[in-house]
Amino acid sequence: MARDSVETHFLEAVEALTPGVRRDPALPVRDGTGLTGARCRELFEHQLGSRILDVAARWLRAQGQGFYTIGSSGHEGNAAVAAALRATDPALLHYRSGAFYLTRSAMAGRLPEEGLRDVLLGLAATAEEPIAGGRHKVFGHPDLAVIPQTSTIASHLPRAVGVAFAIERAAKLGVPGAWPDDAIAVTSFGDASVNHASALTGFNTAAYAAYQGMRLPLLLVCEDNGLGISVRTPKGWVEAARHPALPYFSADGCDLADACDVARRAVEHVRTTRSPAYLHMRMVRLGGHAGSDVESGYRTRREIVADLELDPLLGTARLLVEAGVATPGELVHWYETTREHILKMAMESARRPKPVSAEQIMAPLSPRSPGKVAAAASVAAEQRARLKVFGELPEAEGRLTLSQAINRTLADAMLADPGILVFGEDVARKGGVYGVTRRLQRRFGGERVFDTHLDEQAILGLALGAGVSGLLPVPEIQYLAYLHNALDQIRGEAASLSFFSQGAFRNPMVVRVAGLAYQKGFGGHFHNDNAVAALRDIPGLVVAAPARPDDAAAMLRTCLAAARVDGTVGVFLEPIALYNTRDLFEEGDNGWLAPYIPPARWAETHVPIGRARSYGDGRDIAIVTFGNGVRMSLRAAVRLTSQGYGCRVLDLRWLRPLPIEDVMRAAELTGKVLIADETRRTGGVSEGIMAELLDAGFSGQIARVGSRDSFVPLGPSAGHVLLSEAEIEEAARKLLG
Repeated sequence: MARDSVETHFLEAVEALTPGVRRDPALPVRDGTGLTGARCRELFEHQLGSRILDVAARWLRAQGQGFYTIGSSGHEGNAAVAAALRATDPALLHYRSGAFYLTRSAMAGRLPEEGLRDVLLGLAATAEEPIAGGRHKVFGHPDLAVIPQTSTIASHLPRAVGVAFAIERAAKLGVPGAWPDDAIAVTSFGDASVNHASALTGFNTAAYAAYQGMRLPLLLVCEDNGLGISVRTPKGWVEAARHPALPYFSADGCDLADACDVARRAVEHVRTTRSPAYLHMRMVRLGGHAGSDVESGYRTRREIVADLELDPLLGTARLLVEAGVATPGELVHWYETTREHILKMAMESARRPKPVSAEQIMAPLSPRSPGKVAAAASVAAEQRARLKVFGELPEAEGRLTLSQAINRTLADAMLADPGILVFGEDVARKGGVYGVTRRLQRRFGGERVFDTHLDEQAILGLALGAGVSGLLPVPEIQYLAYLHNALDQIRGEAASLSFFSQGAFRNPMVVRVAGLAYQKGFGGHFHNDNAVAALRDIPGLVVAAPARPDDAAAMLRTCLAAARVDGTVGVFLEPIALYNTRDLFEEGDNGWLAPYIPPARWAETHVPIGRARSYGDGRDIAIVTFGNGVRMSLRAAVRLTSQGYGCRVLDLRWLRPLPIEDVMRAAELTGKVLIADETRRTGGVSEGIMAELLDAGFSGQIARVGSRDSFVPLGPSAGHVLLSEAEIEEAARKLLG
């Protein structure tokens, strides 16, 4: 394979080095540093391995056998960060972390070939790659405490804050966590990423916690090469833009001795103070952003040559030669033999099997263990503990509203599982905007039920970090419209983690979201959002939409159990307008209330994921609906029944996955299906149901009625765009003929 300018310059520059007076390898490699010659030599091996892996990536790509060419050349100084940490410190790394990964692998007692092979198998997208199994090229390994990250810029920083938070919170609660009690979390990112909203959330949340004296052992590492693909980062911007409340450490990432000394101080600060710090490492990028990027199109030759002179691999070679720990000839020979060895390994890796089927690829996406989930959902705390917390047991309270049922279910779950945390905006002392979490903080304390600052990305990031660290977070997003501000934390981070780690890492959580429309006396789009399409197309996600109090209790227990058993990421969508609804057909009938089922009957009343609920046994028409549509459809069905029509109403209950078997059963029994969908006609739930019915071969009649393709206006005007009870009845009559 022909050598590029980076390789050629390195070899020529090393050959021109002048050996210094030989030092004892046990002594510092130069005066004033804590880095010994022996350790410098070890880290050079990892830096060199990372450099040649980039060569191998380009070679594999040229052969049509490699599929990823974003390299780590110029960032090999991150080996110093790995060296300053422990192999058990959780790490969330960006995509130029080759030297960090190889150093961490060696620190964990693995052979050098093992770390190299991990990366090569990923470059070739093979099924044997130990973390993603060919699904993506990521740095990650469950035995190395390296949590794989997607390529979404800076989206992992909110999670990193959550991991640091969870280390301390698990220890304080005395519950099993994924990391040692004295561990610290580390996360790395590029200089261009510091401008991203996700990064700003991470910085601000870490600083916000530290400002209040909260223990949050997190090291934020900015690897600053001055470029975001082709866009230059203004000189001095990383220093100027850093959060003033975060202690700041600055190191020359091209000088291994300086990088090791500063990284060691930064890590020691975080570990001893249990508070966050910011490590800024100045680096270079050697070569384009990726193999397809021609940097000469936006950089001058003078700039490119200047970076070659700062090559960190050359800098480490210079340290070794000037200390007499190695000779130029020895280092050149080392480079050549390593290159030959890794390219041979690359050829072997490219021959390894690739994923061969959709089933194989999707296996870790949404594992389901329905029997285990049903068993876990039936577990309750001892009656004595329940009496102590509740006073009057919820099953003795009489019939409850939807809001009350969710509240009591959360309390029961927290009693049975000490790792459950409930948090979000206003959920603690206030008990939530709608009182759903009322008295939970009083019952379980501020360590388990707490308010966050106003940032949905931060809330979900805390949940992501807590989930991957062994806890079970139940964050609340105050309104559905607010979830869209931070949806990538669910789409790009939560739902993808199991997929990109073959289930080795999971972030179980149940995200409670107050949503949908029909609030009276309150509203506008941001408090009456009926958009769920963005949730329904996220692979592996479970979306629950309970309408009635008894369903809400059972479904919430199912979601929590699925999170614990299968690592499921669930969104529990709570219809705001039904929170305190009491009546069904007429005022005072209390038809929408339901008793709280006692634990002895939880097993028989369990609601599996993807099972609908049917009302009535009519054979003329099936009205398929969910959420607020259930109450409207039941009222319309009663009027139709009184006029001689046989109606049944099917409450989907689950919007993802859809209960298509139950829908088909109702459809085949009636031959006529009306879908009453309170979401928008375009991108709404009804589109998915119709497609599923047609795909399943249903040959009967299908009609749908839904809300308009509009945002929800304020006040009574909302009635002009939202699905109405009258529209459901009219559409049913039309379908019945």
